[in-house]
Amino acid sequence: MAQGLIRRADVELVRERSRLDEVVGEHVTLRTGGIGSMKGLCPFHDEKTPSFNIRPQLGHWHCFGCGEGGDVISFVQKINHLSFVEAVEVLAGRYGVQLHYEDSKDGKGDRPDFGTRRRLLDAHAIAEEYYREQLDTPEAEVGRRFLAERGFDRAAAERFGVGFAPEGWDSITGVLRKRGFTEDELVASGIVSQGQRGVYDRFRGRLIWPIREITGNTIGFGARRLLESDKGPKYLNTPETAIYHKSNVLYGLDLARKDIATQKRVVVVEGYTDVMAAHLAGIPTAVASCGTAFGAEHVKIVRRVMGDSNRSAGLRLNTDGRGLAGEVVFTFDGDAAGQKAALRAFEEDQKFVAQTYVAVEPNGMDPCDLRLAQGDQAVVDLIEGRKPMFEFAIRSAIAQVDLDTVEGQVTALRMAAPVVASIRDRAMRPEYARRLSGWLGMDERTVLRAVHDAARSEGRGGRHAEPATLAERPGTLENGNGHGTGAGGEGQETLPAARLSDVVNPRDPVGQVETQSLAVMLQAPQLLDTDTVGALPDDAFHVPALQGVWDVMLAAGTLLDAVIGTLHPARYLEQVLEISGETVRPLIVEIANFDLPARDEAGLQKLGASLLSRLSELSITREYSVLKQRLQRTDPSDAERYQEILTRLATVQEKRRALRSPDD
Repeated sequence: MAQGLIRRADVELVRERSRLDEVVGEHVTLRTGGIGSMKGLCPFHDEKTPSFNIRPQLGHWHCFGCGEGGDVISFVQKINHLSFVEAVEVLAGRYGVQLHYEDSKDGKGDRPDFGTRRRLLDAHAIAEEYYREQLDTPEAEVGRRFLAERGFDRAAAERFGVGFAPEGWDSITGVLRKRGFTEDELVASGIVSQGQRGVYDRFRGRLIWPIREITGNTIGFGARRLLESDKGPKYLNTPETAIYHKSNVLYGLDLARKDIATQKRVVVVEGYTDVMAAHLAGIPTAVASCGTAFGAEHVKIVRRVMGDSNRSAGLRLNTDGRGLAGEVVFTFDGDAAGQKAALRAFEEDQKFVAQTYVAVEPNGMDPCDLRLAQGDQAVVDLIEGRKPMFEFAIRSAIAQVDLDTVEGQVTALRMAAPVVASIRDRAMRPEYARRLSGWLGMDERTVLRAVHDAARSEGRGGRHAEPATLAERPGTLENGNGHGTGAGGEGQETLPAARLSDVVNPRDPVGQVETQSLAVMLQAPQLLDTDTVGALPDDAFHVPALQGVWDVMLAAGTLLDAVIGTLHPARYLEQVLEISGETVRPLIVEIANFDLPARDEAGLQKLGASLLSRLSELSITREYSVLKQRLQRTDPSDAERYQEILTRLATVQEKRRALRSPDD
């Protein structure tokens, strides 16, 4: 789905108004960690000693343990598994910022303006509350019986927000009208339909499930037919609206997201009752698509929640370094339609940075039926007995022919070889080729050759070149410490992100001076002397990575404005981060959160003056050393060149004397 871009000025206003300490404080217990900073236990990795640091005045956070960091928007993105736009919208709603949207690059920006979106969300919240209340009415007995027959009690209905839509034509329509919603808004919401005589309730005499986006906002409904008089489809969903796009929604994700992120596993089932059954049976990572097949947009959502949406270099390893991170388990009915759905999911599998599996109940029962017939443990056993997607796809392909004949074996090989050849991880292909030879009863070399030929044929056919595995690119690591959105795309390699512990030796006094000098310039530029900062040379740093940070700061071109006080430090930091590359950006964030040895602002001002004086002296000393070596290499007979170097040496020596105060 093309989404309208939020106007840049609105994003900046959201950053400005959002209170980082308030937002983070809802998830982390913070305590004072020094001048201008607060500390706590990192919410993104397990730790016993606080290494998570925030600087409210700068609007930035950083964990010195796991290396994650960013601004208030990135924190909301990561803690809630949201996209950038979603995170901005959450903060805008909280801090009262009116958002405006611009068209996306393809000119199809279809995200509603913030006011319209808010009205549609409000309408859905009112409708959900109404439907839930109706489930307790005498008319809803048929709905309560439906739930009970499938093993769901009143507590389960409450947990998943299940409700009931009365048979009347204008029940919810009347409720929403009384709450001030116009007819145009009612139609736009999808809760009502437009007829020749006006609007009427879309859902009537049906059991209702609220469909929520990942933030928990209800954006649509799914309705199950209950009455024989209802001639409509078995399941009726909200139509496409400005806030509901079925290809972008997974039912149950609002409940499952935290467990998915923690367990690195998502279980994809086929319906609302299957999600309920799985969660109640002890599979809290279950989700389902809404009225459409699991597709590419759903893949993106799952990747984001599992934590691999920005992985662009190679395949992410587990903590033990042995396999791919995370699991995606698809459950399908055992019939032909279920197998077809599984094979369709196999096509999407190549977009995951995860191991993908299929769990098919041999008797054709879905998780809801299985739980009802055999109990919770049977559902757990179904998921734990999952089979790799590759194996399922290959076996499904060869099951269509008679393997007892030579013709059948050859046909099966022709069908299965492209499946093996399409496996993203090349290291897995030979093993599956060997298994295929056993399943077919054919010579292993023949099968390997067929797979190799299929892979070459696909390459010539213009298919996208597959990324090499980590084993094939030992120098490539992934960067999970980015800030903002960056320019990298799928399949594009990124260099490893630098961290202070990698680039600066803690025992190197020069490196420490340079680190702290950058830190004070990023954290409190308004406390520094204009002349001192302006006199720093372009090559003021000896540590290459820190010189890279300084290059970005110089390129931003507004450091002196921050020093003078005409530019807020937080805005200056944003400008620096905006033009920084993916590899240096995490290092800048880390330095911006570096703890400086000062107790108060006066101490920090004194420390800053001392650091920059020392930095200048080190820079001049290096320049003096370079000139002296150059003088030694210069032939004295070249009088003009020799005298030029002597003059520069004298000038540099005078600069060094001028920096040394009588107190030194």
